[in-house]
Order: sequence, then structure tokens, then C-alpha cells
Amino acid sequence: MTAAPPFQTELNVATRLALEAGELLRGHLARGLTVEHKTGADDPVTAADREASELILAGLNAAFPQDGLLSEEAADSPARLDTQRVWIVDPIDGTKEYTTGSPDYAASIGLAVDGEPMLGVVYAPATDELFAGVVGVGVTKNGEAAGFSNRTDYVVSVSDTEFKRELHRHDLPGMVPSGSIALKLARIAAGEADVTFTMSPRSEWDIAAGHALVRAAGGDLRRRDGQPIRYNLQRPHIEQGLIGGRLEAMAWLEGELNARKLPTAHLGLTQADRAWTTLPEAEQDALRGHSGVFVRHAGGRVLALLVVDAGGTVERASGDAFHLERLTRDVTRALGTLNAAPLKTGRLD
Repeated sequence: MTAAPPFQTELNVATRLALEAGELLRGHLARGLTVEHKTGADDPVTAADREASELILAGLNAAFPQDGLLSEEAADSPARLDTQRVWIVDPIDGTKEYTTGSPDYAASIGLAVDGEPMLGVVYAPATDELFAGVVGVGVTKNGEAAGFSNRTDYVVSVSDTEFKRELHRHDLPGMVPSGSIALKLARIAAGEADVTFTMSPRSEWDIAAGHALVRAAGGDLRRRDGQPIRYNLQRPHIEQGLIGGRLEAMAWLEGELNARKLPTAHLGLTQADRAWTTLPEAEQDALRGHSGVFVRHAGGRVLALLVVDAGGTVERASGDAFHLERLTRDVTRALGTLNAAPLKTGRLD
């Protein structure tokens, strides 16, 4: 008798819940949406987000009561930190797209084991596309085996928001903008694109399922400084921009990004981070040991700096106004609304 593939029960449950959540999301669209905003215009939330989250979490808890749970739209419980396995859920990755009529949104359900993403299910209700995969087993799209492409002219899937604000100014080849990073990663795993990157940080729920799918296809997702991504952290936010996809496409893209000096944010910068050396020496001395150092940097130079105390008050805000505005958005999404400080613009070096 042939043994069942690993995580088959988990995959079946996650698939069923993603499809049920998708049906709920379509129903809300048909009835009309009421949109609120959490930290700004780029961070909307709806009743559909919350109801889909409740549906998914209830189903996971019923099936796997010993596992930890983490969802963007539910109160966090520190109990998850003591579990080996944690389900990481974004009921709607791409809420802005969902509320504005774009099909680029998805229900995203990932399972991390000992901090490693092992299983992912991403369902796009608008197009009825279901991506599922387990590391060591493989990836399917709508039940059919899928995997990386073998094209050499790489398709670079990028954030439509980042493209409109900044990336359109650069001549990076192969860029195709779209919403939902979970859906980008799923489509890379299924061969519809090859690689992606972000300038802004993301949270665990944005990427856990997609990361598992890319790993299941034989690729990876890392921080822009090359460090691996771990899951089920106390503060579930990735500290900087990301790069992921086919390994050979990632190597090519890293070279292209470095050549063009495309920036990335780094939140919670410390002396242990490679980007610490982008700070001028005087700043390194002044900020050593501070837990609230946030930068946007490129080409070995800091473009914007925020220093925030434990209460969310901005102690310092300096740098290029364009980059400082984007860094402030990133920090606000991670920490919540900041208490403002006087703005100092200009180069930091």
C-alpha cells in the first residue's frame, strides 16, 4: 500500500477552506462593500476580510487544535509562539484590488513548521485559480501538476503600487505589475512568471503560503540582503524588501537591482545587519543600541532615516523627502500611526 504524501490531510483542509473563503468573498462583492482603512489609503479592510478570516481560522482550529494560528485580521495570541506548527493566514491578500474591481486578490493559507514554510494554498476567487503545494511534493494549479518555466527572458512580477510610484522610472527589463504578492508567488511557482521583488517590507501572512509554493517548485524567497525568512516570530513582519522565485532568475535580478541602485526599506536596523554600514559613522555612534532605527537605502547610502521610540514617537526624521515619505508608509504599516516629529530633508552623508 502506497503511503499518502506528507501533509495531505492538511492540504485537503486548507484547500477546502480557501475555496469556502473565496465563495464568501464573491458573495460580499455581489452585495456591495463597506471599506475602512487601517493605517492609510493603501491599507483598506472590509467586513469580508474579517468574516473570511473567522471562517478559515475556525476550520483550521477544528481540524488541528494543537496548531498555532496567525491571521492579519484576528487578534494575535502569544500561545502560537510555543507551537511547532503555525497556520499563517491572509483572508484577502490584495484588499485594495478587491475593493477596486481588480481580479488580483487571493485567499492565502500557509503552514510553517519550526519556522519553515512547508505548505501553501492560494486561491484567486475572481479567476477561479487554485494553487496548492507542499515542499518536497510539488505544486498544482487547479488540480494539475505545475512548476517553474524554463524561459530565459525572465518575467519579473512587481507590485503595481510600487510600479506606479517608483519602478516605472527604471529600465528594469521584464517588469509586469500586478496586485497581491501571494498571487505573484503562486503564479511564479506555476511558471507564469519567474521572479519577484519588493522595495517595501511585508508581513508573514502576506507571503507564507506563496513562499511555500515557490519552495515546493524548487525556488526560494529571501530578504533583499540575502538572509533567510523565518516564520512565527513575535513581531510577524519581515524587516525589509524581498526577492524570490527561480534561483537562477533571482541571481540575475539581484545583479540588475544592484546595478540600478533600486532601494529597499530596512525596519529595526541593528549593528548585526549589513545595511548598518550605510549609516554615516556619526549616526552609527549615535544610534548604536537603539531599537527603533528605520532606513531606506540603496547603493551603499541611506536615503531616509526614521528613529522611533518605544511609544511610537518619532525622535528623528531626515533624508530625501521622496524616500522619507515611502519609509514613513512602511513604518506606519508595521507599527501603526506614528507621533510626528519635525522633518529634516536633505542628504544624510
